[in-house]
Amino acid sequence: MTAGPLADPPRPGDLADPPQDAFRPGELADPPHADAVGGPLARLPEPAPRVVVADPDGGEVLVELLDAAGPFSVEWAWGERRPTGRRGLSLRIRYEGAEPSAATVRVSRSVTAVGDPWWLIPGLFYGENRPAACQRVFPRFEPGADRPEEMVSARWGFRADRAATPAVLVWGDTGGTALIADEHSPVGPTGLAIEHEDGRATIALLFPYREFPVTYYGSALAVPAHAATHVWEPGQEHVLTLATSALPADRHAYAPLLREDRDLRLPGAPVEPWEDVAQAADIAAEGLYRWHYDPDPGVLLETVGFDREVSGTNGERVDRQAMHVGWVSGIPWAAALLEHGLRRGRPEHVAAAERVIDFICANLSPSGTFWGTWYRQSGWSQSWSHVKDALHARTLGEATLFLLRALRHRPHPAWEAAARSNLRVMAARQRADGNLGTLHHAATGEVLSWSGASGLTWVAALAESGDPDHLRAAERAGEYYASFVHDEFVYGAPEDVDLAPTSEDGYAAVMAYMALHRRTGAARWLGLARRAADWTLTFRYTYNVRFGPRTPLGRYGFATRGADQASPSNQHLHAYGLVCTAELVELSQALGDPYYAERAHETLECFRQLLPAADGDLNAYRGMITERYYQTDCFQPKGMYLTLSHAWSAGVLLLACEQVLAATDGRRAAARA
Repeated sequence: MTAGPLADPPRPGDLADPPQDAFRPGELADPPHADAVGGPLARLPEPAPRVVVADPDGGEVLVELLDAAGPFSVEWAWGERRPTGRRGLSLRIRYEGAEPSAATVRVSRSVTAVGDPWWLIPGLFYGENRPAACQRVFPRFEPGADRPEEMVSARWGFRADRAATPAVLVWGDTGGTALIADEHSPVGPTGLAIEHEDGRATIALLFPYREFPVTYYGSALAVPAHAATHVWEPGQEHVLTLATSALPADRHAYAPLLREDRDLRLPGAPVEPWEDVAQAADIAAEGLYRWHYDPDPGVLLETVGFDREVSGTNGERVDRQAMHVGWVSGIPWAAALLEHGLRRGRPEHVAAAERVIDFICANLSPSGTFWGTWYRQSGWSQSWSHVKDALHARTLGEATLFLLRALRHRPHPAWEAAARSNLRVMAARQRADGNLGTLHHAATGEVLSWSGASGLTWVAALAESGDPDHLRAAERAGEYYASFVHDEFVYGAPEDVDLAPTSEDGYAAVMAYMALHRRTGAARWLGLARRAADWTLTFRYTYNVRFGPRTPLGRYGFATRGADQASPSNQHLHAYGLVCTAELVELSQALGDPYYAERAHETLECFRQLLPAADGDLNAYRGMITERYYQTDCFQPKGMYLTLSHAWSAGVLLLACEQVLAATDGRRAAARA
């Protein structure tokens, strides 16, 4: 057969078999020697048939048949080069054996990495992934390591639905390479893998997937490695499609590649919201008010069970009788309810929001900041931290930021005093290099930890305060935390995962640098906001995960495009990305590039699905909104959703809806003028 370019090169999400004469045959090479490029990831018995496919743009792709009991033939066809340098590759693989045989196709590329390589599996794996000092246990890369019981290894394999884009990228000593696929192939679910050995960093696609050295299921206890199996019948052949690209040394080179990939997937990943924006706002507001608000003493309860009869006491034993001041409850979502109540003329919503904010502002910690959490049984207490008496900077900063925004709608002396107190003491604790600290002692104000980037939320709060001294503190902090953004590794925002990199770190960075740009107009802050947004969007799903037809998410046709992976530690989809809806739209306007606004709106479209508009919908009550959609096997089986309503889930949806509605009203008013 003669090789030739494809008229329309195959790509993930657009799987069309290339013409027959586009393939060229490959010969099976001898088993590799120890120093061969791209050694086996899975430490499987040899020999494994392998074919080296030369890349027209330089380098090579290695194709292997792992565990093959009989002979296979491999043919390939390259597609046309795309603007990013990406090129499609189709592999036609035929089993020539006389008896059925289970086998896995492994497609890999390698780069030289005498030093530590940098990995990226979007939403799933970032560099070392888990900092050595992080107390939360989840997969960590460490050169030469083989401690699977600690989830520390130099080699990892994952099922592709764990990734926001089914892609694996690596940077070595002088540059990098990428492999991109679909979540599924004709032989089953796809796998993504990494390995570093003997100065070589290897990335691989596995058809079907194999997880190794263990499987992560959401806790520190590793479970045996999961793997899918495909049995090849004699004479059976399949065409596997993927794409690959070389990468320059700049780690941010993923951004145009993933943007192009998202555009290519878009036609095959429709999202159909159940409600329009105004209706979604009404539903979310009712959920906050009817289910999460408790006037005694004036709180938004963090979680409420869908099933009100599960314990025989109207569900109250299931409800979490607690409230954070920010993050998973508290001021941000009360502020959204306040704005909604004022717009819709709902005095009961306004009164509830005011009562929650009043209660928090009337109870500052001895150190001058808010407390972390209120508990019905014990009152005000610290944040979720292993450090005694610690208050978490991100939670405090988010509460202060949204308190400032609430004051624009409802001036209130006690609120203003609480905001000033928080801003004053936090600015006073700032280190000379700009670091605002991560954990603060509730009584003394001593900074107990300076690790991570949780202070980013304070950048936005300080910048939006209107005080020139606070703006200078915000700029110093913005300079300090810029290194996290440039390193493509931002971590420390949520209280519950310690120093893990998370999507929430990205949201905080976008909000911080857009606040600085809004106040100063400086191009540096706009550039950092864009870079932070690109990193944040690596967590955002660009495709619709396949769910079993009898699972809840499959039955309801839940489309995952626009949802974010919470973090490599918390592998489930969540809606917290709605918190920076306005900032992403503002970023697009400042850049003259609609892309970031489009990504913000697709998230709002995604989470206008699965909304209970009436009691009984989704086995819930009107306005109850889950925080977890299980797109992979982690915490719960794939296709389930958590049957707890979260205050923040309703609150962040309400916030985004109100931001979009306000912007629409503003444009209409401007048009009339």
